[in-house]
Amino acid sequence: MASGVGAASARRLCFAVALFVASGIRSPMMAESRNPTYYNIGGVLSNNDSEFHFQEIIAHLNFESQYVPRGVTYYARAIRMDQNPIRTALNVCKYLIAQRVYAVVVSHPQTGDLSPAAVSYTSGFYHIPVIGISSRDSAFSDKNIHVSFLRTVPPYSHQADVWVQLLRHLGYTRVLFVHGSDTDGRALLGRFQTASSQLPPGVTLPGHLGPPAGITIIGAKGGPAAAASGPSESSASSMDDLDAKVQVEAVIEFEPGLESFTEQLTEMKTAQARVYLLYASRTDAEVIFRDAALLNMTEAGYVWLVTEQALDAENVPVGALGLRLVNATKERAHVQDSIYILASALRDMNAKENITEAPNDCDNSGSIWETGKVLFEYIRRQVLLNGKTGKVAFDDNGDRINAEYDVVNVRLRGEHISVGQHYYCAESDKMALKLDEGAILWPGRLRTKPEGFMIPTHLKVLTIEEKPFVYVREVKWGTRAQSGLHSTRNPEEAFGGPSLGASASPSGLDESEAAQIEGCHLDEIPCPHFNASEDGDEGGTMYCCKGFCVDLLKELAKTINFTYSLALSPDGQFGSYVAKNTSVGGKKEWTGLIGELVTERADMIVAPLTINPERAEFIEFSKPFKYQGITILEKKPSRSSTLVSFLQPFSNTLWILVMVSVHVVALVLYLLDRFSPFGRFRLVAPPVPAGGPPPPPGLLPPPDPRGVGSYCPSTSSSAAATTEEDALNLSSAIWFAWGVLLNSGIGEGTPRSFSARVLGMVWAGFAMIIVASYTANLAAFLVLERPKTKLTGINDARLRNTMENLTCATVKGSAVDMYFRRQVELSNMYRTMEGNNYDTAEDAIRDVKAGKLMAFIWDSSRLEFEAAMDCELVTAGELFGRSGYGVGLQKGSPWADAVTLAILDFHESGFMERLDNKWVLQQGDGIGPMGSHCDGANTSEKTPNTLGLKNMAGVFILVAAGIVGGVALIVIEVAYKKHHARRQKRLELARHAADKWRGAVEKKRRNLRATIAAQQQQQMQQRRIKSNGINENMAGSASRSPIGNPIGLAPTSVGGVGSAAAAADLLRQRSPRAAGGMRVSAITGSDDGSPLFSNPSPRRLPSPTDLIV
Repeated sequence: MASGVGAASARRLCFAVALFVASGIRSPMMAESRNPTYYNIGGVLSNNDSEFHFQEIIAHLNFESQYVPRGVTYYARAIRMDQNPIRTALNVCKYLIAQRVYAVVVSHPQTGDLSPAAVSYTSGFYHIPVIGISSRDSAFSDKNIHVSFLRTVPPYSHQADVWVQLLRHLGYTRVLFVHGSDTDGRALLGRFQTASSQLPPGVTLPGHLGPPAGITIIGAKGGPAAAASGPSESSASSMDDLDAKVQVEAVIEFEPGLESFTEQLTEMKTAQARVYLLYASRTDAEVIFRDAALLNMTEAGYVWLVTEQALDAENVPVGALGLRLVNATKERAHVQDSIYILASALRDMNAKENITEAPNDCDNSGSIWETGKVLFEYIRRQVLLNGKTGKVAFDDNGDRINAEYDVVNVRLRGEHISVGQHYYCAESDKMALKLDEGAILWPGRLRTKPEGFMIPTHLKVLTIEEKPFVYVREVKWGTRAQSGLHSTRNPEEAFGGPSLGASASPSGLDESEAAQIEGCHLDEIPCPHFNASEDGDEGGTMYCCKGFCVDLLKELAKTINFTYSLALSPDGQFGSYVAKNTSVGGKKEWTGLIGELVTERADMIVAPLTINPERAEFIEFSKPFKYQGITILEKKPSRSSTLVSFLQPFSNTLWILVMVSVHVVALVLYLLDRFSPFGRFRLVAPPVPAGGPPPPPGLLPPPDPRGVGSYCPSTSSSAAATTEEDALNLSSAIWFAWGVLLNSGIGEGTPRSFSARVLGMVWAGFAMIIVASYTANLAAFLVLERPKTKLTGINDARLRNTMENLTCATVKGSAVDMYFRRQVELSNMYRTMEGNNYDTAEDAIRDVKAGKLMAFIWDSSRLEFEAAMDCELVTAGELFGRSGYGVGLQKGSPWADAVTLAILDFHESGFMERLDNKWVLQQGDGIGPMGSHCDGANTSEKTPNTLGLKNMAGVFILVAAGIVGGVALIVIEVAYKKHHARRQKRLELARHAADKWRGAVEKKRRNLRATIAAQQQQQMQQRRIKSNGINENMAGSASRSPIGNPIGLAPTSVGGVGSAAAAADLLRQRSPRAAGGMRVSAITGSDDGSPLFSNPSPRRLPSPTDLIV
């Protein structure tokens, strides 16, 4: 005992001599400097040993020329921390600040409630830097409160960095986070979420520090096996190879001072994750572990990762993994590192800055000590590579970084065994993790690593209506035996993962169950909108789905053995990444199908979901089940007028020339035949015997317009009648020209002259060439017509030119929309079409059909299907932006690999090809919803199209116009004929009246002639008698004869007149010449022409009009 006291006295004596010698050393240069030559370093320590070590280290520091310039001396000013924080603050003012300390080193006991907060507040008021060596509360990281506090130990929240690396190394990607609601718990959660959402730059390990056999190093190239092979293998690797991000499935927060944790544990047990991260104090951890053991949550299948405080619980479960800070209890080492860091900062500052004296009076609350602020920054930037506690460096908050931890495994009887280290690697200047997985004892006393999750066997699957991949049919529900989502059942479902060997029908239901679903067919699956009520949507509406993706889902469920509930997208969209609110810096989130998957409200998406980088960052994709690209859909350009399609083989000019040629040739034919001497032919009528029938009407000469020259049978039987045919008239010439051109028979009206016939033959050759050319071009224009597009593809100048009046669009937030945003060369085009984008593809396709949208840019599979179904639509150009459709799953989903392998197997077995034939190409077994309606969609380009009514409608309309014209003309002809007949009837009546009048006149003339003739005869007889001398005898006999009384005979005796006429005829027959010579005398009554009697007022003869009336 006496020897111990003597040794201590000797050490104190040596320390005093060293201080005296150091105080006597002065540098002439430093004496002239304005900066202080001595610096007091304060210390608030937890015990006597720490106080003595503090003074001893500073005494030795004065001999370290590397840290202390010549002429500078450091002095130690140390006090003990009081149990009363107020007294501690007063002591700092009285014993430290009064001595002008430039910095304070503070520590506090590891147990108890003592805290360096009082020292930090007091010193921080004057901006005197404070270096903590044992304070790990996260509250000291807040520089708004502890403005000048630094520490050589990391806060508890920094364990999150080690947890993330440890989880990635073990392959756990889904965890449950359990923490207290204090500052440290929330800080730990925040740092874990930040670290888990980022890929660290990497972790490397020096080759000469090769791990022992069985130790694996995270980030080692080739995986754990490569790292375990020894130092000869490359042990440096980048964490970029580990692309899996750790996701927090749920966060359980509790208030400190627990009495029971059963309710929270029950909720945790329903989650998929079986990896629990726990931050709790020792007392709270004991309550949690107690209740977890009662629920068998500390046995096989579970993984517990705990912090340093929870690791000290007495009932920590066997197999739990925890962290322990290296050198956490070595206060002397931390004191030395803090003093050397401070000395380095003062050395650098002394060489560059003007250092003013520290404040020395707590009663003076004047100006802030600006040198303290600068000194804090110099300390924060210092790096001590070979400190007693490892590499010492600080972050922006003054917290220790590059701290080293031991990975501790809890064994039987509470024994803590180190199974790994998280340490600083000097060669790579990064932190490295080495872990001996073979030495870990897991919960349940197992040596095999648990899976870390419970694989769900019933999945919530989402889809979206997109023909032909998903057809949705609306049905009205009456009563149904099954409510809610359509669920498939697997009777052999096992806990912890999908059962092996269990079989399920493609729809997941047997026939009896399927028959209970009212409204849906056997090949359909009920698919209500996501989050709809159990009775379907409003109004009792239910939906049934079928199609390419539905068949794929059935086959996946059958192949990899899971059950599912199918639902439609809640908003009818695939999803886009948009800001949650319009404020600046608003948080972005996914909508639609992607949003449901990211927020873990759904497990899988089976839909035509395009794989792209934006989506792959948040969800996981399987291998593509269908490869496709992007194309353009537009409406086929319509012709100017489909009614005149038959006129398209010739241009308008050619048609006009043909029409003009017809009439010019007809005119020339008429003129040639008119003026040719051989343009008329003499026709000879056959002789007609006397009394025989007249010749046929065709051989009769045309009637004389004067009414004379009518046919009379010839008095000679041997004479022949002759007539002359007229030349070709103009109407017959036009008829002839049109008949030759249209290849119709010409019965009459052909040219007669040789010159006209030569022209007719030339015209026939012209007509043959024109008709043949027209027929050939008509076949080319109509029969072999191909769909023409207005656009040539995505590189069409009209799409790239924003000034062009061309509307194009896609679907908002879709994969195509994201593609255009990625392509810089399409930026101008995207800015133009962005305002035209639609909410759904159905709306856009409908507007293309209606002509409201000129070009719709979308997935080639859908657009080619629409073009095949509707012949009015056509795709333009080649495919671009090639990609594929994949099944979407949550990040880290346990089903990802199984789905990918199943899809690859489907491709190899031909199942995907059969689905293509059935739904996309609409062929194969013919059980698709509809066949291809457009003949051109499934035929070769060389196969001619069939002419339709639209192509030849103009011809039919032309015939109809001819019929209508003919009917109109016949009506006009009938009307004209009736008018002409009425006129002819009036003329016949007038002619009949004239004939009657003429007959009456002729009769009176005959009577008059007879009377005159009788009188003349009587006179002649009287002259003869006189000449013979017998006048009186003759007079007597004449008075007795009827002829001898002409006055009484003429008006009363018609027979006398007839006898006179007969006498006149007899006289004419006997002597024609005398009869002819007597014609005038018969009228005048004498040979010299004088009338036999005169009638001064002759009687007016009746006119034809009078006779008609």
